[in-house]
Amino acid sequence: MKGQAENEGEGSEGVNLKELKNKMYDFAEERDWDQFHTPRNLLLALVGEVGELSEIFQWKGEVPRGLPDWEEKEKQHLGEELSDVLLYLVRLSDICGIDLGKAALRKLELNAIKYPASLCQGS
Repeated sequence: MKGQAENEGEGSEGVNLKELKNKMYDFAEERDWDQFHTPRNLLLALVGEVGELSEIFQWKGEVPRGLPDWEEKEKQHLGEELSDVLLYLVRLSDICGIDLGKAALRKLELNAIKYPASLCQGS
C-alpha cells in the first residue's frame, strides 16, 4: 500500500517540492512579501496553521482513515489547511537553505536504523 489518497485530483500527479518552492518564491516576490519571510516569522505562521488544522479535529474524537463520515466540504477545508501547513513548511525550508526532500529522505533512513522493522512490529 503506497498511501490512502487513491483518488487524488487532476493535476496533483507530478507536483514536487521544487515546484512548490518556486511557486512560493514567486508568490512572495510578486507581493514584496519576501522582506517578511524570516525564519522566525515563517515558523510562527506555520505553527498558526497547524493550530487551524488541529481545530478541524478538535471535537471529532477518533475518526477512521479516509474520513468516510465527513462531508465533502469538511474534506475540502482539511485539504486547504493541510496545504497551508505544507506551503509554509516548504517556504521555511527554502529560506533556511534546507533541501526538504533530501532532509526527509535522510530522516526516513535514520528512522529505519533507529527502529528496524524486525524489532518494532506493532510497537
